[in-house]
Amino acid sequence: MSEANPWQGLQFDEARRVDKRGRHDFFWAVVENDNVALALALPDGTERILPLPKIKSLDIGYRKLGARDALIVALRDPEQVDLFANLCMDIVSAGEQGETTVQALDRTVRRTLRWHHLLRSGSSDRLSIEEQRGLIGELQFLQLLCAEISAEAAIEAWRGPEDGAKDFELHGMCVEVKARRGAARPQVQISSADQLADVAGADVFLVVLDVDAAVKPEGMTLSDHVQVVEEIFRSATLAAYGTWERLLTATGFDWSHDYSDRRWTVGKRAPYRVDEGFPRIPAPVPLGVLNVKYAVALDACAAFMVEDDELLAEIAQTQSAIDTEGM
Repeated sequence: MSEANPWQGLQFDEARRVDKRGRHDFFWAVVENDNVALALALPDGTERILPLPKIKSLDIGYRKLGARDALIVALRDPEQVDLFANLCMDIVSAGEQGETTVQALDRTVRRTLRWHHLLRSGSSDRLSIEEQRGLIGELQFLQLLCAEISAEAAIEAWRGPEDGAKDFELHGMCVEVKARRGAARPQVQISSADQLADVAGADVFLVVLDVDAAVKPEGMTLSDHVQVVEEIFRSATLAAYGTWERLLTATGFDWSHDYSDRRWTVGKRAPYRVDEGFPRIPAPVPLGVLNVKYAVALDACAAFMVEDDELLAEIAQTQSAIDTEGM
């Protein structure tokens, strides 16, 4: 077996353990279309981590490895075997640090997400000004959820970093968060038809936050805003903190980047109930219409604005429903 090609000698549907002395069941494998792959075999009943990152040239998903369930990371481009082998070894190194299979799976997915960001935009690229503004908006709402329904429930609801249809999905409630410059034209940008689409069995809300650049000593840097939420999850469960780390990485935020050149303040919060008659492009869009993006004038949404107390009551109700079902 070559170090550059650890799959050498393997045929379709064959696998070889990465490290015979390893703590967890990582395998080199050859899967459909003779694609080389890395597999983490899982014991029966292991809870899957979803959603999984999407990386160009890779297929990532759960499927069978022999008789066992496994997380499979497969390479579509055979010309990239050397690079893929290095990526796999890094993923295995991260996964082996987990003491249990659940922890190994979590670390494997998180490390794959780090590669997702690196390959998508490069680790040296800071978030743009608008990306910073948007992340601060989502972090503000995440803090609100932590205070209202617990950090554990809040982080499970945060779907935006992994390309969820809505930024937050709770039991019976979905929320799309938009951050805007307070003095800008009163409108928000909608980047897909799904963002304001109806969801069966759930109320949909649009929450608009004013997030403005500030002059020192006013405001906080992006890293400061992230640190506030980091401290919340350091006091939460290990699983919640692990999910927080994974999702934060998926946003493109990197602690090594210097964001000290810009400070931000958060202003008013305006919640809207997205109901019949709300100004939006309905989903599904007609066949053949792609990449729908549009702006919504907030003046046209005035009739749909709700009081903050009503928003908080809806949030509290989502947790009450979960508690009732668990009884």
